[in-house]
Amino acid sequence: MAASGDRLAAMADASGHRRHPTIQEQDDMTANTQRKYRADYQPPAYLIDDVALDFDIRDTGTRVRGQYQVRRNPDAAGAAALQLDGRDMQLHSVAIDGRALGADEYELGEHALVIAAPPSQFSLTIENEIDPEHNLALEGLYRSGDILCTQCEATGFSRITYFPDRPDVMSRYTTRIEADADQYPVLLANGNCVESGDAGAGRHYAVFEDPFAKPCYLFALVAGDLGMIRDSYTTASGREVDLRLYTEHGNEDQCDHAMASLKQAMAWDEDTYGLEYDLDSYVTVAVGSFNMGAMENKGLNVFNTACIFARADTATDGDFALVRDVVAHEYFHNYTGNRVTCRDWFQLSLKEGLTVYREHQFAIDQGSPGVTRIGQVRTIREVQFPEDGGPRAHPVRPESYVEMNNFYTITVYEKGAEVIRMIAQMAGRDAFLRAVRHYLDKHDGQAVTIEDFVVAMEESTGLDLDQFRRWYAQAGTPRLTLTTEFDQNQLRVRLTQSTPATPDQSEKQPFDIPVALAMFDAQGLPVGEPQVLRLNQAEQQWQFDGFDAQPTISALRGFTAPVKLDYPQSDAELARLMAFDSDPVSRWDAAQALYLNTLVADARARGADQPPAAAPQALFDAIESLLATPPDDRALLAEMLTLPSETRIGEQFDATDVFAVNGARRALKQEIARRFTGLFETLRDAHAASGPYVFDVAESGRRRVFALALDYLAAIDAPGIRDHALAVYNDADNMTDRMAALGALRDLTGDARTRAMTDFAERWADYPLVMDKWLRLQASTRRDDAIAQVRALLEDARFDFTNPNRVRALLGGFARGNGEAFHHADGQGYQLLADEILRLDRLNPQLAAALAGLLAPWRRYASPQGTAMREQLTRLAASDLSANTGEIVAAGLA
Repeated sequence: MAASGDRLAAMADASGHRRHPTIQEQDDMTANTQRKYRADYQPPAYLIDDVALDFDIRDTGTRVRGQYQVRRNPDAAGAAALQLDGRDMQLHSVAIDGRALGADEYELGEHALVIAAPPSQFSLTIENEIDPEHNLALEGLYRSGDILCTQCEATGFSRITYFPDRPDVMSRYTTRIEADADQYPVLLANGNCVESGDAGAGRHYAVFEDPFAKPCYLFALVAGDLGMIRDSYTTASGREVDLRLYTEHGNEDQCDHAMASLKQAMAWDEDTYGLEYDLDSYVTVAVGSFNMGAMENKGLNVFNTACIFARADTATDGDFALVRDVVAHEYFHNYTGNRVTCRDWFQLSLKEGLTVYREHQFAIDQGSPGVTRIGQVRTIREVQFPEDGGPRAHPVRPESYVEMNNFYTITVYEKGAEVIRMIAQMAGRDAFLRAVRHYLDKHDGQAVTIEDFVVAMEESTGLDLDQFRRWYAQAGTPRLTLTTEFDQNQLRVRLTQSTPATPDQSEKQPFDIPVALAMFDAQGLPVGEPQVLRLNQAEQQWQFDGFDAQPTISALRGFTAPVKLDYPQSDAELARLMAFDSDPVSRWDAAQALYLNTLVADARARGADQPPAAAPQALFDAIESLLATPPDDRALLAEMLTLPSETRIGEQFDATDVFAVNGARRALKQEIARRFTGLFETLRDAHAASGPYVFDVAESGRRRVFALALDYLAAIDAPGIRDHALAVYNDADNMTDRMAALGALRDLTGDARTRAMTDFAERWADYPLVMDKWLRLQASTRRDDAIAQVRALLEDARFDFTNPNRVRALLGGFARGNGEAFHHADGQGYQLLADEILRLDRLNPQLAAALAGLLAPWRRYASPQGTAMREQLTRLAASDLSANTGEIVAAGLA
């Protein structure tokens, strides 16, 4: 499953449940706030080999009939009751081997149906009814527009029927769907369609068989009146796979890029890992209301439209790349997640970390390798590091949770991918690829653990990963310090490591950390070969000989480990690395370090009410040199000229002074723009569009430089910039240039901004994803009335509170993209967010919890911001919260 960024509404009232009169009542909060521990794992008492589901879809509700072939698990200890998870549905009947059970033969609670002493092997039939029309939680079976669709990961299947909703119960599924033929002409489920026909009275049916055993979280069903684009792919062995992509009518012309991306991913997986698709068809469905980015259900992927739709006039280069990478991610799950899946949800990174790593490598191969890797590094530093340093810090493999949906985190996904990347680096590319195939072959069709994966890596590569396992068990970001001593042609390099305490883990053992290193002389020429030092003690030293003079060191090249490196270097050394380092990530990192030196000093001075600290001339000399001799990859030039974000700057302080940080960044940006106005105008003109839109590496890089030049010129309201940006907006044939123009006008005032913003809203009123961009722009506008503007937009007819994309665009755009307004001194920004969290928690607890996470790290902020954030958390804690949101709030206040 791809999280979208960063996974709306309550289920229908469960008053229709029939309960056994002697069962002890469990209220919703008690059942949902019970903490689960990895150490308490027990194998399922019963296994279900085959599942036959029959869905009778009606306007008044959907009747579900499930028939399961059940047997006692020989690996489970002792006799046990059969527990079937289920919620928010009406139970009609339970039968064993065709005999209906009486009310005294089972117990029915709010979250489970329990049969105390079933036979060791039997056929179980359950009939129940659900109400997808009023299911606004976007879990289980629910309506999105005119489409009925499912989302079952992590525990959404328990909203469909009674079943052991855990990933280690793997079954072969046959699914029959019956519905009105006019209202739902398209019927889809996992696997191959083996039968379809007329069901009478204007209804029709379809039957699907999935030959591969899977956990219930991978179950999928879709019914609706859908448009389709179709293609095919011929595998390496000559099999032809039918490719279909469904969406609501009228959106088909936004899906071609997604289809092309799927074929790219299929070819890449064959070429790289030798993995060939295993079903006759691969079906994708795009829906407008989806908590996540996409879901890898076996053979029937369900996607958020934001991760499918991409057309030049409606989507930016970033959107095109997102679609390509998320489509690939879900396809790669077919083996790393579906064919081999998780034993339990504590092992989530088993599938997500490995699949994100595969997605990362695919993206590097498709785009600009260095810039793609820089984007991955930025995500770790700006999103994962703060998570590691906050109240919800947790290991890649968590030890406990209250609500599983809260653990679809950047740590599990992105840090998990970085852990896989370290193994791949230590093993070498070819050995790692062989090891992944060994893992998949060894565990095909099984639900396994992270330990099983690590053992497979050791078996195949010969690596000793005993100490390395700490990356899965210990939370927090290791901090490395590098020092050097140079004497008589000899260089000594010393590395030390330490990891700060995190919640529930005060003591940390040393990690096994690969640190890539290279050295350059005063002219920027390499000295010796690059090396990878393996730091596995608290402190280690290495000695290098044969130097004529002390070299400049390039450390942690390519970001070989998710660590913070403390290695002070002079401005001259950083400028040298900016100009000559052969590793794009290190060149960019040197530029970031130069900027950070200035920004941190200035923010510290402003926070202490001292005069602002001036930027050193060496910084401007380095920028001038970069502009005079830019890298061939123009996207890399744009990255190197982009200042560190407010988040990255704030990470350098124990407590962030938001306004000091924002003021320092704004001042440096304006100073750079003033000093190089002419050069930025030259960059803008040289990188303006000269032909029709094409999404490729060269053109995307050109557009990035063009947008950056506009942004710098707008920072100082350079003469003519407003009219120029308006002209770019009017003349653009693509959304990337239009958004660059709007971004330049965003914080300015006057007629040009008003005309562009008004035209944008009118032109794209019927395109929800494009209107999400408009909402995000409005929310992130740095002006005095920003909070009032957001409140007005919350009541605007163009805002839909039940659509997660809209909520993320407006509230996420405000809280993440408008630091000055969100952190307003009077606390109004926090109050606004808390108001909407309370409103949202009654509808979509997953989304409410994600937004509450923006208030949780209040300790990272200086007063009065930190205090005001805590006040709103306390206010939330005093309310009747869902388990999802309650867990986040409690962690923030702990």
